[in-house]
Amino acid sequence: MSWVTNVMMSVDVADSASVEMLSEWLRKDAPRRAQPQAHGVGFLNPLTTPETNEWGGWKHPECEVWAGALNHADLDALKQRVFETPWREPNLVQLLVMDQEEGFFRMWMIRDNELRQFAPLQPNEEDEGFYLA
Repeated sequence: MSWVTNVMMSVDVADSASVEMLSEWLRKDAPRRAQPQAHGVGFLNPLTTPETNEWGGWKHPECEVWAGALNHADLDALKQRVFETPWREPNLVQLLVMDQEEGFFRMWMIRDNELRQFAPLQPNEEDEGFYLA
């Protein structure tokens, strides 16, 4: 049985190497949810490189977007790893996560030296604020 988590990251072009390192950590060392002794949950692929050409439009994107479907990912460990990664432009890092059986992505960004969620907890915008400290 699997537990799928969809993950996207948007970063500055200067942070390509950092996302590659994060992807390798996901592939080889990331702990699994409910199985901390098991490691490896998947990886991220770049969607915005000239080689992949996955985006529409006539121009090249001015950011880097990476995505992947992770299996049994420990999301707290993922968020901690994103926070601890040495980013050149940490304020431009956006982590978007949609866990299994959820209907929308939640977004985290690094602000004031912490990883903060910038999305409602519930899909109904009137129930929760957009900024969650």
